[in-house]
Amino acid sequence: MEKKIITISREFGSGGRTVGHMIADRLGIPFYDKELVDQIAVESGFAPKFVEEHGEHSPGNSLFSYAFAPQGVPGVMNGLSTADFLWNIQCSVILQLAEQGPCVIVGRNADYILKDRPDALHVYVYADMAFRADRIVRRYGESDKSPEARLQEKDKRRRVNYQHYTGRTWGQAQNYDICLDTSDLGIRQCADIVCGIVENSKKPRDPSQD
Repeated sequence: MEKKIITISREFGSGGRTVGHMIADRLGIPFYDKELVDQIAVESGFAPKFVEEHGEHSPGNSLFSYAFAPQGVPGVMNGLSTADFLWNIQCSVILQLAEQGPCVIVGRNADYILKDRPDALHVYVYADMAFRADRIVRRYGESDKSPEARLQEKDKRRRVNYQHYTGRTWGQAQNYDICLDTSDLGIRQCADIVCGIVENSKKPRDPSQD
């Protein structure tokens, strides 16, 4: 089956967004990251910054914290919590984008939302702690927290969100078609590998190679 939709799930600081951008540029297809946030913002009525900060994170750091998420206003968010309302909008927007044609979608649990599409390739990008710590300091600067603490906090919130809405374990290899270590392979080579898979998927399958 030809792979037309590429989802990129990534550890914070691993360079997954950059990998996705390289893939989209090379294949000449749309890239959705900030653009996805903007569309969710339009559909939900929330500010893009709010969507960016909350749409991929849990309201707190544990599953228990979901019980205390702000509740929606009846008739406005159908009584849903803010997090659940954003999740529904997020699912709708991602499904619509996939229907429009080939694209790269970064984050937002797109791997799960599009899990039933045979034309989707699900990629997980990770890296070792030292590589990620150095990268976030170079890209975002220092803060009052150590780089390692910032990485652990961000990834923990993504992990809780993913588990809550998908029932699956974030970063578990079985949930993806391919997992790539940018600290070992390099960002450009990871992009090359994914592009190679997509380009090869367009060729007729040779049963003798199975």
